[in-house]
Amino acid sequence: MKAITISEPGGPEVLRWTEVEDPVPAAGEVVVDVVASALNRADVAQRMGLYPVPPGASPYPGLEVSGRISALGPEVTGWRVGDEVCALLTGGGYAQKVAVPAGQLLTVPKGIGLVEAAALPEAVATVWSNLVMTGRLTAGETFLVHGGAGGIGTMAVQIAKALGARVVTTVGGPERAAFVRELGADLTVDHRTQDFTEFGPYDVILDVIGGQYLERNVRSLAVDGRLVVIGLQDGLEGRLDLAQLLFKRVSVHGTTLRSRPTEQKAAIVAEVRNEVWPMIESGAVRLVVDRSLPMAEAAEAHRLLEAGGHTGKILLVNG
Repeated sequence: MKAITISEPGGPEVLRWTEVEDPVPAAGEVVVDVVASALNRADVAQRMGLYPVPPGASPYPGLEVSGRISALGPEVTGWRVGDEVCALLTGGGYAQKVAVPAGQLLTVPKGIGLVEAAALPEAVATVWSNLVMTGRLTAGETFLVHGGAGGIGTMAVQIAKALGARVVTTVGGPERAAFVRELGADLTVDHRTQDFTEFGPYDVILDVIGGQYLERNVRSLAVDGRLVVIGLQDGLEGRLDLAQLLFKRVSVHGTTLRSRPTEQKAAIVAEVRNEVWPMIESGAVRLVVDRSLPMAEAAEAHRLLEAGGHTGKILLVNG
C-alpha cells in the first residue's frame, strides 16, 4: 500500500506519499481500506517532531478514517468484511489501509456520506470526552470554547448547545462569527479585538490554545468551574494563580486522546455511539467540512490548516 511518511521533522514538504508494508490485523483488530482521513492539529505537531508517536502505534500521521473493513483479526466479533465504518486511530490514517482495534470502530451515521464520515471520530470523541466525561458540562451552564470555527470548535459548539448549555466561543472575524452563531453559539468574541474574560464567568472552558491563555482562562472561570486544556498552539508554558484555584474551587485538566489505553478509547467510542450519533442522525449536530484534497497532497492540506481561515475539517481522500 501507500502511506504518507515523514522523512524528517519539519514543514509540510517533509510529507511523502510512499510505498510501505500493508498492515496485518492483530487479535481484536480489523483492517480498514481507507476511503478518507481528516486533518488534526496533532498531525502537524507530529510532523514537526513535537508529538512523539505512542509505543506500538503506526508511525504515519492520521487519527481518524472512514472506509470499508477488508480483513478481520482473531477474536473480532460483531463486524464483517465489507462493513462501512469510521474509526478513531492512534495513528496511520494517512494511508490506503490501516489496522484498527475493533472497539474504536463506529458505523457511519445515517445521512452522512462515507467520505465525510472521516471527519467525525477524532473531533466527536475529543469533544465528548472533554466536555462531558472530564468537564461534566450540564444543561444551564455557560460553556466557552476557543476557536469555534475549527474542526473541534464547530463540533463543541453544537454538542454543548444540544446538551442545553449557553455557548460562547472565540473566533477571528465577522464571517466566522456569523457561521458559528448559525451552529448554535449564543455569543461570539472576536479574539483580535475583544477579551473573552469580559464575557464570563464560564462554568466550563475547552482550550485548544494553551500558553498565555492559561491565566486568563482560570481568571474567567466561575466558582467550581472546570478548565480542560487539549491544545498547545500558543506554547507550552503559562502563568497559574493558585489563589484563583483555591478560593473559587476551580479545577484545571490537561488531557490527550491519542495516548489513552485502548480500553479507555473503546469506552469513549461507546459513549459517542450512544449519545452523539443520535444527535447527528436527528440533525441536532451537523458535520462541517471545509474541503477535500487527494491523500497524496497531504503537504498542501497541512499548509492550508496552518494558514488558518478554514471552517470545519479538511479531508484527505483516496482514489
